[in-house]
Amino acid sequence: MNRHSPGPQIPQLAALAGELRLSLGKLVRRVREQAHPNDFTSAQKSVLLRLDRDGPATVSALARAEGVRPQSMRVTVAALEAMAAVSGKPDPADARQTLISLSPGLRKTLQASRAAKEDWLLRALQAQLSPREQAELAAAVKLLQRLADF
Repeated sequence: MNRHSPGPQIPQLAALAGELRLSLGKLVRRVREQAHPNDFTSAQKSVLLRLDRDGPATVSALARAEGVRPQSMRVTVAALEAMAAVSGKPDPADARQTLISLSPGLRKTLQASRAAKEDWLLRALQAQLSPREQAELAAAVKLLQRLADF
C-alpha cells in the first residue's frame, strides 16, 4: 500500500473523506428506497443477509458471527421462523444441532429486491453519466473496494 507522509494535503483529504461519506450515505439510501418495504428489524436483516451470503448455519454460529449472545440469536431466529423467512433442519454432521437456512420464498424476495436496486442504479448510471464518466466511476469503484478492504 502506498503511504504518504502527512503534508499540506491533509485538509483536502479530510474534506474528501467528509464528502465521500455523505455521498455514499445518500447513494445507499437511494438504492434502499428501491427495495420492497418489509417488517424486518436490522438484526433480522443482518441474519438473513448472512444466511444468504454464507449458507445455512447453526444459531451458535450465527451468534458468534453477529457478535451477540446465543440466547439473543435464538429470539431473532424464532421471529424469522414465525415469519416463514427461515427454517431449521437437523445438521447431517451433528444431529444435535439445527441448521438454519433461508426459505425459498424469502430467497426469491431477496433476489427481486436486489434486481430492483440494480435496475434503478443501471438506469441512473445511463441517465446521469457519460460513457467517459462511467469509465471513471468503474476505476473509482476499484479504489472504493480497496478502501473497504482496508
